[in-house]
Formats: sequence, structure tokens, C-alpha cells
Amino acid sequence: MTPRVTWRQALSWRLERHLLGAEKGDDAADVVRRLCAVQAQVPSSAELAIRIRCASSRVGSLAAALREGRLIRTWAMRGTLHLLSPEEGGIFLSLIAARKPWEGPGWVKWFGMTPEVVAAMVDAAREALDGRELTREELIGAITSRTKLRHLAGPLRESWGTALKPLAWQGELCFGAGTGGRATFRHPASSPRWRGLPPIEEAAPAAIEAYLGAYGPATIDNFHSWTQWTASKRMLRSWWNAERDRMAEVELDGERAFVMADDLDSLLAAQPTDAVRLVPGFDQWVLGLGTNDPHVVPPARRSAVSRQSGWISPAVLAGGVVSGTWQLEGDTVRVEWFLEAGSAPNAALDEEVARLSRIVGRSLVADVTASGT
Repeated sequence: MTPRVTWRQALSWRLERHLLGAEKGDDAADVVRRLCAVQAQVPSSAELAIRIRCASSRVGSLAAALREGRLIRTWAMRGTLHLLSPEEGGIFLSLIAARKPWEGPGWVKWFGMTPEVVAAMVDAAREALDGRELTREELIGAITSRTKLRHLAGPLRESWGTALKPLAWQGELCFGAGTGGRATFRHPASSPRWRGLPPIEEAAPAAIEAYLGAYGPATIDNFHSWTQWTASKRMLRSWWNAERDRMAEVELDGERAFVMADDLDSLLAAQPTDAVRLVPGFDQWVLGLGTNDPHVVPPARRSAVSRQSGWISPAVLAGGVVSGTWQLEGDTVRVEWFLEAGSAPNAALDEEVARLSRIVGRSLVADVTASGT
């Protein structure tokens, strides 16, 4: 008989896995490993996402982890910047490398990047970054010094760095510490912890196990949403089905989802919670399942959370459900509480704002208003 779990139980269990409950992470690297990755397109949001999950942290702890090679910052899932651990990050990059998105026709059309050109870029970048950290211009100069790569000078200077992503996806490039406000690049192997990209037959099972450990109970659609075009649905399905013997199926208020079999007992023992948490923009709590997951983001409120130009709003969680949004204006945390979530839990919000005050190191106050649909 399929075990039955309520969504309130499931979200409570997931909050603990996300270090948003009683358990906290040891440091930035610990948090990133627990979440598989942390979206880092907006550095301040990434740092806050980590600090709210740590038992203790200080300003600059993320920068120190990057500088010391305990974390790397690179283009990963969905083509966006992520923080990855050098030990396990190659697992997720391997999913992208298995599909080879840079071999699609668009890369030739837009950038003149055939598979042969990409291979030559990899060789040039590997040589240029061997034991060195280069600015973008220095790296572009090293790549385009090769005759067959000179036509890439324009595409490589494109503001979003798209033409550099195939190097990152193959584990041949990540961001450096930066200098004078300019981005720099280095090879991930500059970290002695870097383990490279394992073969896909090893990476896929490890990635699924890590994902379900952080975001379960989940479905293959959730996994696909997290990876998006990182891998095709057909590839994901084959990897997913190969791991079914190590999964446990559960019934969630009549719906079907999966966790790793080793996690089933702790899931069944989870107790529902009404805990209130403030998470920053682009938080993994929202991105890991996708903004179209109705159990985390109410469908009527998706536009308030997932805004124009891919912006993901800071969210107020109540029992794991997005029940409002917030923003910091000076020393005021302005909360827009969703009316349909019931009465605003003012005492819990004040307590959470007090916790945020301790994290950012200054006194904050809450200003709560109700927001209708």
C-alpha cells in the first residue's frame, strides 16, 4: 500500500531539508551542498539565502568561500549563474554536458560556434586558465588569438556571456574572485576540492538522489522544471526510471510523488508546521520546484512571485507556502500579505524580522499590508 502523507507534512519535512526549520547549516558550502546549488544571478540574494540557513554567519562569508575554493560560481541549470560545491557541482554540470546544448543549430546561427569551434575554445581556455585567473578581455584575447576562433571576438563580448557558457557547462571555466569591479575567470580545478564531471551514468543517479533529498517529495516534472532545457525530458525520464528501485512513492493528498527510500521514515514522521520564514529573491525554495508548482506558489499569485524579466520576488513562507512577498526599504521590511492566506501572523512576522535584523546587523521593523488578488 502506498504510504499517505499530507502536503502540510511534506512541506514541513522539506523546510527542515532546506535548513529553514530547526536545523541550520554550518557554513556557506554546507548550505549549497544541501540545496544542490544556489542561484547566484543576484549576489546579494544568494548571500542572504545562505545566511538565513546558517547557525551563524558574517558579512563576507560567501566571498571567503569562493576565494578559498570551497564554492565555485558558474553558469549551470537554466543557463543562469549558480553557486556549486566543487565536490558535487560536476554532477549537475554533467547533466548539461550530456545533452550538449551548444550543438544545437542556434549556436552556429548566432555565434558561428560549430561543435569543432567549441572544442577548439575548450582547448584554448584550458591552456589560458592553467594556473591563472584572467579578466574577460584577457580570456577573450587568449581565445581569439587562435586563427579559427577570431570570429568569436564579438559573441564573446556579448553582455550575458552566452558564448562562454559551453565552457562552463563542460567544467572548463568558472568565475574568479574579480578585480577592480571586473569579472574574472579561472578553471574550477584551481580549487583542490574540484572533482570534475563524472560520466553521466554516475552523475544522473547522484543528481536525482541529491534533488529528492532537498526537494522531495517531488515528481519528474519538478525535476524537469528545475533543470529546464539542461536535459531533454526523454533523457530525464530514462535517468529517473533507472532510479525507481531506490525511490519510495507516496500519496500526497491524492497526488503521486517520490522521495528516496531512505528518507521515507523521516517524511512519515514529519509534523505539520505554521512556521513563518522570509526568504530572499531567487530563493531555491521557489526555484527548486518551479514557480508553477501550486503547492508552493498559489497559482493566482504566480505573477506576484515570478515577475517580468525573470525576476523572482522575495517571499514570505507560512508552513512552506508562499503567503506574501516582501522587500527591504531602508530599515523597514515591507510585507505584502496575501489576503487569501488568512489573517497576517503579525507576532510570527515580527519574530522573523527580528531574526533578519540579527543576520544583517541592524535593527529592522515590519510594515505589513494586506494584498488582494
